[in-house]
Amino acid sequence: MAPTTQRPSIRDRIRPIETGDPVLAVHFIGDDAVFVLVSGEVVVAGDGERRLTLHDGGILDSAGDGALLLTGGDDGRVVLYDGKGEPRAIHDSGGTWIDRVAIGPNGAMAWGVGRKAFAMAAKGEAKSLDLPSAVGGLGFFPKGFRLAVAHYGGVTLWYPNLTIEPIRLDWKGSHLGVAISADQRFVVTTMQEPQLHGWRLEDGQHMRMAGYPGKVRSISWAMHGKFLATSGASEAILWPFSGKNGPMGVNPTMIAPAAKAGIRVTQVAGHPGAPVVGAGFGDGLILLCRVEDGAEILMREPDGDAITALAWRPDGKAIAFGTESGKAGLAIL
Repeated sequence: MAPTTQRPSIRDRIRPIETGDPVLAVHFIGDDAVFVLVSGEVVVAGDGERRLTLHDGGILDSAGDGALLLTGGDDGRVVLYDGKGEPRAIHDSGGTWIDRVAIGPNGAMAWGVGRKAFAMAAKGEAKSLDLPSAVGGLGFFPKGFRLAVAHYGGVTLWYPNLTIEPIRLDWKGSHLGVAISADQRFVVTTMQEPQLHGWRLEDGQHMRMAGYPGKVRSISWAMHGKFLATSGASEAILWPFSGKNGPMGVNPTMIAPAAKAGIRVTQVAGHPGAPVVGAGFGDGLILLCRVEDGAEILMREPDGDAITALAWRPDGKAIAFGTESGKAGLAIL
C-alpha cells in the first residue's frame, strides 16, 4: 500500500506579506490580494509583491469588487485602481477628508464629502446629494443604480440618475456602515451604539439587533445573503435574512467563540460560495467556521496583534488578512 500524504493545514499555506504599516483593509483584484495601508500605500501580492502610493497622506476608507479598488484619503482625493495601469484620482475635494467610499454593480462608485454624497456610474458623470448631516456610510443595492446613504438620524435611499425624491428612513442615532440584503428587501446599518438597526422596505418596519458588548465594526453577508455576519461580541453573531421577516422574532446564530475571555471578534468575512464564515479577533486569532454546526478550522494562532482586515477571493479559493501592527498573510486553499 502506498504511503498516504497528509494535506498541509491552512496555517502551513499562509504566505507572509511584508507591509511595514498597519493594515486598514484587504481586497482582491483578480487573483492578486491588495493590502490597503493607513500610510496611503497598498501592497499588491500576486506572483511577487509591489508597493504603490495612492494618496499623499493616510487612506481612510476603501472598497473593492474583485476587479477594482476605490480608496478615499485625508488628502481629499478619491483614487481608483484596476490592477493594470497607474492609480488615478477620480475626485478631488480640495483637501476635505474622504472617509466613506463604495463600489456597486457594473463598476458604479460612490463617496462622501462632509454632508454631500457623490455617485457615478462606470460611464458617466458624478451626481451629488445634499444630506442633513455628514455621510456615515454608503452601500449600493445589488441591482440597478441605487444607493443607501447612512447619516445621523437614519438612511437616505437615492436613485442618482432619476429625478424622484430620495426616500428617508428615520431612526435616531448615528448610523455608519450600510448593508442591503441580496433580495433588496432589507437595509441594515451599524451604529455608533453597540447595535444594528434595520428597515423592511416594503412597509418600513423597524428591526433592532442589539445585545452587543462592543461596537459593530465589521459586517459581511454569508451563505448568499441568508445571514448577516457581524463583529462586536466574543463570537461571530449571524442574523438570519432568509425569511420574509428577516431577523425579527428569530434568535441569531453564534459561531467562532473567542479562545480567551474578554476578546472580541474584530473582522468577519462570509465565504462567497460555501457555508463558511471567517472570524478575526482582537488577539490575532482567525477561525474559519461552518455555519450549520459551528465546526472550526484554526487559521491563525493568537499573538496579541488585532486582526484589522479579512477577505476571501471572489472565487473562494484564497483568503487574506492584515493586522493592527502591519502583519499580513495570504493563503491559497
